Amino acid sequence: MIDKQQRLQDRLGPEIQEFRDSCQTLQLATLNEGIPHVSYAPFAHTSQGYFILISDIAQHGQNLKQSTSVSLMMIEDESQAKSIYARRRLSFDSQAACIDKQSEMGIEAIAALRSRFGEIIDNLSTLDDFNLYQLMPEKGRYVKGFGKAFNVSGNDLLSFLHLNEGHVRDGKAAPLEKEAS
Repeated sequence: MIDKQQRLQDRLGPEIQEFRDSCQTLQLATLNEGIPHVSYAPFAHTSQGYFILISDIAQHGQNLKQSTSVSLMMIEDESQAKSIYARRRLSFDSQAACIDKQSEMGIEAIAALRSRFGEIIDNLSTLDDFNLYQLMPEKGRYVKGFGKAFNVSGNDLLSFLHLNEGHVRDGKAAPLEKEAS
């Protein structure tokens, strides 16, 4: 008999992968001398993590040279959300590593980016100020609506924990709003 955790994995794993694959950009939170800086970057995902190609001229490019800690998030488009307060999203605390674009991993990552975004990658990847970063997720969360938050582990998304603690009102658990059909 499949246990509850396995059923949850079987149901949510493909849903999370489909959501991730439908997104073209990551929201990034990097550190600028200890101060959070938010930005975004187009990405490709492979079995080795998330890959972004960004310029040293950009603030987030400079930040990643100073601190490899980065949070990333993919979020549902506002126009597609059932509730603006409960947009579907996948976020991770991650570590970044600058990857040599000519290495085996670099060549594979550039090919994955080219597959998603076309010939612009051929141009950007040859520019000296553009660096390839591998973002390696450590821990994360998938939120699919009110009362539907799940902890997920790193890149493989294998360890789910349903967060079923409710919101609090006046020191007591508040009922969750029902999702619109």
